[in-house]
Amino acid sequence: MALPELIEIVPLDRPVRAEITVPGSKSITNRALILAALGPGETTLPGALWSEDTQVMAAALRELGFAVNVAPDPREPGNRVITVGGQGGRVPRAGTVEHPRELFVGNAGTAARFLAALVCLGRGVYRLRGVPRMQERPQAALFRALRELGYRVESPNDRLPAVIHGAGARAAHCEVSILESSQFASALLLCAAAGKWRVTVSGENAEESSYVALTRKLAAAFPRSGGQFPIEPDASSASYFLGAGHLIPGSAVTLRAPPATDWQVDAAFPRFLPLPASLSRRDELGDSIMTAIVLAPLARQAVRFTDLGRLRVQECERVQALRTELTRCGAAVAEAGDTLTVFPSPLHGAEIETYQDHRMAMCFAILGLKIPGIRLKNPACVKKTFPNFFQKLAAPPPHGLGAELREATSGRVLRPDELLAE
Repeated sequence: MALPELIEIVPLDRPVRAEITVPGSKSITNRALILAALGPGETTLPGALWSEDTQVMAAALRELGFAVNVAPDPREPGNRVITVGGQGGRVPRAGTVEHPRELFVGNAGTAARFLAALVCLGRGVYRLRGVPRMQERPQAALFRALRELGYRVESPNDRLPAVIHGAGARAAHCEVSILESSQFASALLLCAAAGKWRVTVSGENAEESSYVALTRKLAAAFPRSGGQFPIEPDASSASYFLGAGHLIPGSAVTLRAPPATDWQVDAAFPRFLPLPASLSRRDELGDSIMTAIVLAPLARQAVRFTDLGRLRVQECERVQALRTELTRCGAAVAEAGDTLTVFPSPLHGAEIETYQDHRMAMCFAILGLKIPGIRLKNPACVKKTFPNFFQKLAAPPPHGLGAELREATSGRVLRPDELLAE
């Protein structure tokens, strides 16, 4: 059964005590899939996230000729145990000028950027394309760096769709800016050893960028000759449940298996509850800053959220989307440059536009646990990173929050099997 087009979140009427399991990290899963494909022998990834973004990556690797085996993960239904047959830096399949090898990346920024670098190591022609929003998202800095390395990248506007001519490994140097996205640098760094590339990362706080640091640490820790590499839970996904625990007085919500490393910047999210007077997307939090922004109208003081520029070029124009939907709920929000200031505000229910953005849907679902009348359009967009999110929201404690979710038009309470986003 598919999720309805419009659902209503019923506020919790009592404190909740829960120990939640969240699926594997999307950022780590898609990086690990690339590293596994480039390595020698088989690498098994238990705890790998199985969502739209990682399915797109697995399908693309299969299209390129890599063996990718996907098995259930008994510890978490949102995960899989994925085994990849590495080719030691070789990309098995390619296309021709007349018939490029087609790769569809959906709206997955990691897949779009990482695969663009990977196919340069092949020997032939590849065409990358995505959904309309992905084809609006920036790629220019990555394409410039690939050209600097000596590869041919054809794109009239330096966005997708793009045709890339693989030429195998070639010792060369490039510089890449991460002002628009750190994924540009991560794509190059993941393939640098196999490609014999020397990569210089530039841009604001380039060496301290949390996602670039994640890529470097992951590459250093990854098994060199195949083996097993467990994927830790997704800290950004955890923020919704930890935020809910903060929102409902008297609640205690924890993670059954918190991230084992400090690689994910959003693992710091609990440190910022209650919310401080200022939070930076660049220096303190990653995507979980969206969770904090949606909680902010219920804070005791105004909260200033800074350095939000990258949110504008992700799944939707997130700065504008957050301001618009919070205002729709009665919040006072001021936007100045790449800063949002959210003031303590009395809130009311509203019909929330999710903009096909999984994080917009999940953030406002959490707000609905406190504020009556929050209704979400297109809730199934959570399939991008967390297909069983609403099932966990509704599952009885201690494995869920025990929330009631209804079909908004009829008021009918939705069954667990209707809450999986497919």
